[in-house]
Amino acid sequence: MEKEIELIRMSSTEIIEKVATYKDEQVIIHNQVNKIDAIEQNTIKADFFLVILCLKGKASLSLNNNSYDIGPNDLMICHPQTLLKHGTIGDDFECCGFCLSPEYAKRVFILSASTSNWCSRLYLDQHPIIPLNEEESQLFCQYYHLLYSKLTGTPHRHQRELINSLLQAFIYEFQDALEKYIQLRPTSFNSSSNLFNAFIELLVSSYPKERSVSYYASRLFVTAKYLSAICKENSGETASDLITSYVMKDVEYLLKCPDKSIKEIANELNFATLSFFGKYVKRNLGISPKGYREKLSQQKEGAE
Repeated sequence: MEKEIELIRMSSTEIIEKVATYKDEQVIIHNQVNKIDAIEQNTIKADFFLVILCLKGKASLSLNNNSYDIGPNDLMICHPQTLLKHGTIGDDFECCGFCLSPEYAKRVFILSASTSNWCSRLYLDQHPIIPLNEEESQLFCQYYHLLYSKLTGTPHRHQRELINSLLQAFIYEFQDALEKYIQLRPTSFNSSSNLFNAFIELLVSSYPKERSVSYYASRLFVTAKYLSAICKENSGETASDLITSYVMKDVEYLLKCPDKSIKEIANELNFATLSFFGKYVKRNLGISPKGYREKLSQQKEGAE
């Protein structure tokens, strides 16, 4: 018998803290997610970098409006700003993993010099569930238990440096596993990749997001034309396309919040008029904000 897990209307960090076996301002260690008894149907936006390995049983959930099933040896990776929605979790479901605050994750990733690769970020956005083989799963568990023991053990002078190193080592191991699915380019630190990474960081971390390329270009002290060229070179997409993609994530998230009117959403996202917001949504989703909500309501009724 499965029990329904529905994320309650609180921050995503608070939800994860309900199943934490350890937490501080930078790291949360968690397991036994099936003990969450939350329950209100809702979509939330992750405010952390989340990694979960399924050890036993099955679960389902929605990430960025796509449905996924998770089984043994499946590794789930969620970047900050990922849209999470409740699913079903079997009574025998067991998992382990950790959350990192965005600021801490950024520091660790810079030190490891491995997740600045746009190919890996794009792949994880589209494929957040990575199947591991038995050896890779056991290796993850070794890192998990070692990290847990160091976080909860007797404090010592180099404890934080040791934890940073463990997380960096895990990132390298994960990149090796990811290369089975995509060809990762060597990490580069030239001016082009550095500017592109700075743009993505600025775009992801801002809210509400400005929609003009010139805004980000001015913040990065380059011209809009040059920034677009750099984005095309590093990702295959223009700066405008990338901005629209991330703005629409915010739009879809807010349209799924029933307590916000469409006018309130337009104001929150800094659209000058309700009409302009409607045209922007229809151009990018192929449907009006009202139509999108009606579609969601019909899907919910059909599921019931």
